[in-house]
Amino acid sequence: MTGPVGVGIVGAGVISQTYLENLTSFPDVKVVAIGDMIPERAKAKAEEHGVPSWGTLEDVLGNPDVELVVNLTIPESHIAVSSQAVAAGKHVWTEKPLGLDREGARQLLQDADAAGVRVGSAPDTILGPGFQSAKRAIAEGVIGTPLFVQTAFQTQGPDLWHPEPAFLFAKGAGPLLDMGPYYFSALVSLLGPIAGVAARGSRFRTERHIHTGPRAGETFSVEVPSSVQVLSTFEGGQHGTHLLSFDSALERHGVVEIHGTEGSIVLPDPNRFDGPTRYVKPLGVFRDGMKTEQEWIDVEQQGTVVGRGLGVLDMVRAIADGRPHVATGELGFHVLDVLLSAQDSAETGQYLEIDSTVAPVPPVPVDFDPFASTL
Repeated sequence: MTGPVGVGIVGAGVISQTYLENLTSFPDVKVVAIGDMIPERAKAKAEEHGVPSWGTLEDVLGNPDVELVVNLTIPESHIAVSSQAVAAGKHVWTEKPLGLDREGARQLLQDADAAGVRVGSAPDTILGPGFQSAKRAIAEGVIGTPLFVQTAFQTQGPDLWHPEPAFLFAKGAGPLLDMGPYYFSALVSLLGPIAGVAARGSRFRTERHIHTGPRAGETFSVEVPSSVQVLSTFEGGQHGTHLLSFDSALERHGVVEIHGTEGSIVLPDPNRFDGPTRYVKPLGVFRDGMKTEQEWIDVEQQGTVVGRGLGVLDMVRAIADGRPHVATGELGFHVLDVLLSAQDSAETGQYLEIDSTVAPVPPVPVDFDPFASTL
């Protein structure tokens, strides 16, 4: 690749706005086409962001200037759209999850390998300076050897703010598959692959209401558990507890704690590209009259903060450099395998071993500059 890489976006819904804002600001990327099942919606986004071409999925795939397709369709369409892009000889970046079933996701990766194109999978928050600064601190040994982790995402549910929330409670979503990719991608990037999971899930309401937008007051069905608790075991021997809920009166997002032999560290919200990282050291031996307050030590955040689309930029640069990109399809597949196994465990009550694995996830250099022209 020489010069800016031509990108085509498929899916002009809510999430496309932040992708377009960022991708149109990166010198190494040029958004040349937008497609949607409602072409007028693609046209509106194209006009807003100065994109020269718009239309349907077929228009994007048939555009010779499109080298990489960004798949922002709903989860149940991810595999179908990504597979068509691969068949057209395009690299693919897909929103999470990679797919809804292991067979389709595995076939997608095999087809991409055979076609000589790459697949990348959200979330790309793991490339953000918040998470990467925490990753460097752990690698430098500030908490010693990691032993166990705790994560939590608790909210009343996206139906309170999303104008079209039904898909977030349908098969392939719920808190497990909608929010789980952020937390488990981060943990796998830090600690390595997950070996097994056990889970429990609950669906307290079978129907919910839309609270905002033109369809406010309408009801929709809840198809999947709206609260899930997961126990995980990592290949490296660590273990973790994880809560993901759309039923909590307590709003608590982004809890990621890793506890090690020489300290405990609190990471930024994995759904953000920045945020504070702090750690504490052990108090030592308790003696009479000893204070139990612990000193929090801040980790300096290094790097440029942008947002969604950073994984696409890393992909095009990695392709040009002949190196692995960070948020690979293989990482996306392993996380999907973990989440589907947790879903199966919640249904059966069994501890399930994870068949897939993934290579170590490379770090992002401190001097990675999204706004530099490198191609």
